[in-house]
Amino acid sequence: MAYPKEFRYTKEHEWIRPEGATASIGITSYAQENLGDIVFVELPKPGTEITAGKTFGSVESVKAVSDLFAPASGTVTEINEALNTSPEKVNADAHAAWMVKIQLKNPGELQGLLSAEDYEKFVNEEKG
Repeated sequence: MAYPKEFRYTKEHEWIRPEGATASIGITSYAQENLGDIVFVELPKPGTEITAGKTFGSVESVKAVSDLFAPASGTVTEINEALNTSPEKVNADAHAAWMVKIQLKNPGELQGLLSAEDYEKFVNEEKG
């Protein structure tokens, strides 16, 4: 699996794509593969403050409900409304199906996240 190089990744399998002072957040293709068919995505309302490492929503699949963990702190500026009616878009292309966009509180937090290469190594180790 090729993970986009411009993204940063968490060990909880979220990605973040920085775009200046803002960023988009979603889950990785590895996460959606393990979850199976996604049937519901719960996201915070715009204006909500999210904190790095803390939950900000959840993804429900046919297998389980999994928390979403914020890769960085910030204020939610937009949610992907299309996921309300078509959560399966995450299964179709997890790296294109962003969940929330945030105004970054501290862009320096991104330095502590995994690069695409490091995330791929982490996933391979996790698979065994």
